[in-house]
Amino acid sequence: MPDLFTNLDYSVLGLLGGFAFLAGFIDSVVGGGGLVQIPALFVLFPQFTVPQVIGTNRFSSFMGTGVAAAQYAQRVRIPWLAVGWAALGAAVCSYLGATVSSLISAAVLRPLMLVLMTLIALYTYRAKNLGHTEALRMPLERLPVYSLLIGMAIGFYNGFVGPGTGSLLVFAFVSLVGFDFLRSSATAKVVNVVADISSLIFFLWHGHVAFQLALPMMACNMAGSFLGSRMAILRGSAFIRIVFLVVVFGLIGRFAWDVFLVKS
Repeated sequence: MPDLFTNLDYSVLGLLGGFAFLAGFIDSVVGGGGLVQIPALFVLFPQFTVPQVIGTNRFSSFMGTGVAAAQYAQRVRIPWLAVGWAALGAAVCSYLGATVSSLISAAVLRPLMLVLMTLIALYTYRAKNLGHTEALRMPLERLPVYSLLIGMAIGFYNGFVGPGTGSLLVFAFVSLVGFDFLRSSATAKVVNVVADISSLIFFLWHGHVAFQLALPMMACNMAGSFLGSRMAILRGSAFIRIVFLVVVFGLIGRFAWDVFLVKS
């Protein structure tokens, strides 16, 4: 796709880098970086197809997610049993979701996601103590099953649509498993890396990544992820809960726009 970049304005590239930095910061704390990067790519490069936007976003963000995962792994006790099973489910179903996304319009899922995000926001807002302390909601021997199902469901969504994957993982580990927000965010980052790489294979294989944009965006995303993950570790679960609510309300606005204002 070199013809798309013959007259690339470097001020546009700088603006895109700023969005990528902000996306990395948000995504490293609680997920939802795609809420920033994907609309930016759509607005700045309207000639891109949906797979090109998602593929470029995915390539530019997976290393940022990896940076955040490494930061958490050094400072937070990560439940590797849960991570392993969730990552397995995410890896398989994320590639499957990416494949299905090329066959079926994501519009069929957007009304459902709007309702789901609204319920998540209301539940988290009303449950003031949710995720502040850790209390497993099931016997330890059931943790692999719960983690595998979480990874499969959200991994498929990650490949199929994408925005909010990290936030959904955080909420699932907080509400269904019983981790606090800090441990859930750390767990989600590791699982998210695996899901991103799995679905990225599809986009790379089919040539849907604009490397001229993805590489500089990746550098900015990694810088934002480093800063965001350090702040989340220092500030703890209460800070992550606030960012989580902000991101979820942003996702509600995004899906409401798609459902009610954007013509199919």
